[in-house]
Amino acid sequence: MQNNPLPRTLVVSIHDVSPQTQDRTQAILDDLTLTGCACASLLVIPDHHHRGRIDETAGFGDWILSRQAEGHETVLHGYFHQREKTGRESLRKRLVTEHYTAGEGEFLDLAREAALERLRRGIQAFERCGLGTPTGFIAPAWLLGNEALEAVRMAGFHYTTRIGEVIDLRSGRRQGSRSLVWSVRAGWRRLASLAWNHGLMTSTSQGPLLRIGIHPPDWDHAAIRRQILAGVRAALAGRKAMTYDGWTAHWRAAA
Repeated sequence: MQNNPLPRTLVVSIHDVSPQTQDRTQAILDDLTLTGCACASLLVIPDHHHRGRIDETAGFGDWILSRQAEGHETVLHGYFHQREKTGRESLRKRLVTEHYTAGEGEFLDLAREAALERLRRGIQAFERCGLGTPTGFIAPAWLLGNEALEAVRMAGFHYTTRIGEVIDLRSGRRQGSRSLVWSVRAGWRRLASLAWNHGLMTSTSQGPLLRIGIHPPDWDHAAIRRQILAGVRAALAGRKAMTYDGWTAHWRAAA
């Protein structure tokens, strides 16, 4: 019996938040606010491509703390957001890690102990910024291997997501929900993304949870930006905006 039925929900996440993407992230948040979306999950990279730690970059901690105060959530999003090449990879793995994600699948095949050490470093970086301990972890490109998933659970995170589901790490329950996401690295990818997400918005419109994932480079392309903002406006006509953390809490209460 459900005492607290889940509301129809929209979760907007902004990926790859770091000192390198701070300005574009703020522009995205400003535009989302104009649509009526007052909260988002900000997926923060502690040391984006080894270019500067969040806890050692002047001003970043204060900026992200201000976003938390506005109601946005900060989520740990990998550590470097880069996967080291091993030189012994199958064709399938090369296709996934180099062509699908352009080398971003950091947690795809990390061993459990290596993943756990990197997660702990990420938590420490959040805490040194004054952000508190994150409740959620989302792997770069949603690529999370089984050993890394176990490390995420061991590190004490409450939830994680893959591209097609949200996982409650306390109970093991899974909620199917395909995240919308755009690829903008080439013109044909942008055209395919516009067509794919138009169809996906229609096919997922009746589900209880709608997920929209935004990357900072999306905002460099007017057609992509327009489609995302139009999708958010349409969703908010019948859905409540929440962060992943807020939605997970409601999900547990409804069980």
